[in-house]
Amino acid sequence: MPQATINGHQMYYEIHGSGPPAVYIGGWDTFCHGRERYLARGMTDQYSTLILDYRGIGESDDDLSLQPSTELYADDMIALLDHLGWSQVRFVGLVGMGACIGQYVALKRPDLVRCMVNMGCWVHSDKCLTDMLNALGRMHEHAGFLAFQEFVAVYSFRPDYYNENREKLLGRGGVWGILEGRLQAHLRFIEACINHDIRDRLQDIQAPTLVIHAGQDVITGPRTTLPLEHGLPNATGALMPEVAHVVAGREEKIAFCELLFPFLAKH
Repeated sequence: MPQATINGHQMYYEIHGSGPPAVYIGGWDTFCHGRERYLARGMTDQYSTLILDYRGIGESDDDLSLQPSTELYADDMIALLDHLGWSQVRFVGLVGMGACIGQYVALKRPDLVRCMVNMGCWVHSDKCLTDMLNALGRMHEHAGFLAFQEFVAVYSFRPDYYNENREKLLGRGGVWGILEGRLQAHLRFIEACINHDIRDRLQDIQAPTLVIHAGQDVITGPRTTLPLEHGLPNATGALMPEVAHVVAGREEKIAFCELLFPFLAKH
């Protein structure tokens, strides 16, 4: 499977579909290794879609001497796009870290980003988000992966969806499963997320951006996403009032696609 030497580490990636280039990345997880089925339905029908393993998870290794940061992960993405010879990509960054990475890619290399989608994002980590992310890390470190998984899943899905799908969400092979046995990578992700602060540079990001606000998201809801919409010069906002941290269920996924694809097609 494809790997490239990127910024001193081996980076695993996959490309699915055909059409203009697009990047699709999320939070503390991967869409690789058969998980491309979780991409927005129709994404690979319309776009050559790049997905990847971040440093330290899946088939990507890491250089632990480097300070983890969203800018470091963005530099990895920039180098990978250059390696592929891609530019003017449609950049979909979701559920936290992926969105933050996209912000830095668009800032540092505007030639690479045709347009951008951010959801579950922030421009800096306030006290509430910082404490929540640290609590998730401590849960993983001191109570184990399965306790962390249960804790994060309870807060990431609507209660009705969680109740109906608990058995498939939890356990080995469930949500955030890529982090099992990867505590160090997880703690490095958390450090990067907490230290993400792009407030003073938002005005320099020129890429047209769709910022999606999840009304029921207690982790990264409108409190953290509205500052991005307000700070970017070419941002459009859209509210999904009943969505929690993770878009889940058929109706929510359809509604998400109804926002995503017209925006990507427009640009």
